[in-house]
Amino acid sequence: MSTQIPVSHMAFVRARAGRSMELGARLSSLIEPSRQASGCLHFALQHSLCDPELWLVSGFWVDQQAMTAYFGTPAMQIFAELVQELVVNSLDFHTFSEVSAAQAHGEYPQLNSASLQQLAS
Repeated sequence: MSTQIPVSHMAFVRARAGRSMELGARLSSLIEPSRQASGCLHFALQHSLCDPELWLVSGFWVDQQAMTAYFGTPAMQIFAELVQELVVNSLDFHTFSEVSAAQAHGEYPQLNSASLQQLAS
């Protein structure tokens, strides 16, 4: 039996000048279909409080397979359309997987707990 490891995606989408409200309206069409997608734990659209051109689309999924399946749905076509129609100035897309404290610590074995406490202060 395989263990499901939660994963997420975050897309920082910057609108071209004067197109932010259009971008937000079009991205909002992703919310409900994405929340209904198989394996979706949470899906959100956020607008920056500091930068009126910047939007964040984030999704959290039960595992990599669910997220990958979602990426293959017609809903994702909106990103290509927004770029082709010159609504988007930039698109910065990242995927992440959950790690335990031990796994994170394993990435930086030279850090001991005293070093971590120093960094935190």
